[in-house]
Amino acid sequence: MITSFDAHAVTVAHDALPPEKARSEGVTTGLVEQVAEAGFETGVWEHSVGSSTDSFGDEVFVVLAGAGVVRDQHGGEIVLAPGVVGVLHEGDVTTWEITEPLRKVWIVRG
Repeated sequence: MITSFDAHAVTVAHDALPPEKARSEGVTTGLVEQVAEAGFETGVWEHSVGSSTDSFGDEVFVVLAGAGVVRDQHGGEIVLAPGVVGVLHEGDVTTWEITEPLRKVWIVRG
């Protein structure tokens, strides 16, 4: 059976980041998992304007809206804009500098 969801229609509630992850005041993020099957998990993630840091497992993402840049501890950089596809690797520590509210679809191994 095939599955889909409209990533633009998903409602994402935001929460303030804990102090150890927020690099600027008032940063919020939100996450909604939509599908967990066929060995993958996918959903929608949002980040408000501002800067934060975090680490993730292996992930592929597609930016739907917003702008900014994400950098890793090795000096890698992805300029974020609608349509950009990014790949994050397990163990990477990322810094997100968001200049327009970001909305992305993420895909990880389940």
